[in-house]
This record gives sequence, structure tokens and C-alpha cells, in this order.
Amino acid sequence: MDLNLSGRIAVVTGGASGIGHATALAFAAEGADIAVWDRAQTAAETASEIAARYPVRTIGRAVDVVDAGAVAAALEETTRRLGPIDHLVHAAAIGSGRFGFPFTNLTPADWPGVLEVNIMGMVQVAHAVAPGMRDRARGTLVFVASVAGQIGSQTDPPYSASKAANINFAQCLARDLAPSGVRVNTVCPGMVQTPLNRGVWQAWFDQTPEPERMSYDEWTERKIRAVVPLGKWQTPESIADMIVFLSSDRAAHVTGQTINVDGGFVMHW
Repeated sequence: MDLNLSGRIAVVTGGASGIGHATALAFAAEGADIAVWDRAQTAAETASEIAARYPVRTIGRAVDVVDAGAVAAALEETTRRLGPIDHLVHAAAIGSGRFGFPFTNLTPADWPGVLEVNIMGMVQVAHAVAPGMRDRARGTLVFVASVAGQIGSQTDPPYSASKAANINFAQCLARDLAPSGVRVNTVCPGMVQTPLNRGVWQAWFDQTPEPERMSYDEWTERKIRAVVPLGKWQTPESIADMIVFLSSDRAAHVTGQTINVDGGFVMHW
């Protein structure tokens, strides 16, 4: 299926690892030029690796998405070197790294950092990128949220709350930008083996009573089989496939939607 993405310009925040990295590779495989924005200093290295695999132009920029000045500088460099942005994928996010059931396992001090990155980071990037798309009357934005933002997952309350905010703000953006022909959607991964997921699940595992202890891998596999109807982890690549499709002309009539790639987890819930 030709997704008609060749020569387009795609920005992926959080593109140096996990779902963001898989998404940057998936866009490049379709012939899109890629800008990797990530707070990790490996962003430039990641961009070079993508260019070595695919015949596309790439840049990598170390960007803290909560820093308006850093986002503006990254936008200027991206448009100067690659051209106007056609597609934004915002995958940058953090968790508290603590198991939040009950919520009193955390303190109010555990919340601000997560909310700042996951909510205000989205706001900063949207304010930077969306006006240019609106003015050109073209473009797509896909925000990576989580099924945790739909079901009130207790594993990490600050993360769950921030992902609910991502879903809601994306819908606000979709309504605002629809008259300009700019589409906005949210993709919600379920259970994906990423460093962010491992941080919370490890904290959960560490609370397992000693008599019930098993290896971390065995414990997580049992959890997955118990709660995911398809009985397996989702992969970063499976999330990336949906993101790239939603960004393509094949999804030209899809906006304001929240798409779960979760193996049926929310249905099971």
C-alpha cells in the first residue's frame, strides 16, 4: 500500500528510543525525511543511523520539550534544513517510576515533573508546530497517549492523568484545526516493552510478596496473558505502523480519534 509519504517532512519527538524510534524508522521506510527531537544527546546519532539505513534526509536535535526556546530553535533548524513540517508525532513522555496502587504510595511531590513533561511538553510542541500547518492548510499531528489515560490505570497515577489530558487536548486541537484541513489523532499503546514501561512494572514487581516471587520475565508474561486478550506484548513497531497510517493520505478522513493498539486490553477491562 503506497502511503504517499515520500518526500514529506516528519518530526518525531522522543525519536531516539522506544515507540518514537520505531516511528521514525517507519516514516523513513516510506521515504519521509526525518527530524528526531529528543532530550537524549543521542538524537543526532539516531538520525545518522536512520540515514544510513534509508535514502532520506535526517537531522537530530537534543530538545527538552518543556523548554519553549529549545522547541523554537529545533523548529527553526528543522524547517531551514528540511523544509516545512508535514507530520508531527509526539512520543516524548516520562513516568513517575513508582507503582501507584494505592495512590498514597506516591506523594504530591511525585506529580509535577510528570505533568510538566507529558502535558506541557505536548502544549509547547503543539503551539510551535500547528500554526505553520494551519497556515499551509495541510499536515497531521499524532500524539502518543496510553490506554492508561482511558481506564484510570493505578500503576502510575501521574502518568495516567497526564495521558488522559493528552487525549482531551488532542481532541481540542482536532476541532480547532479541522477547518484548515489539518488532522489530529491520538494513538494509545497498551502493554509495550519500553524503558518507560519497565520502570513502572519493575516497581510493581518489587512489591510482590517473597513467597510469590518468580523471575521478572515470568511474572510479566503471566500478567500479559492475564490481562491482554491476544495474550502478548505489543511492540513499538506495531504502534508505529498505526501512527504512520494515520499520518498518511490513506487516513484522510480520520481526525479527532483515539485509536488503541492494545491487543484488546481495554475491551478486556
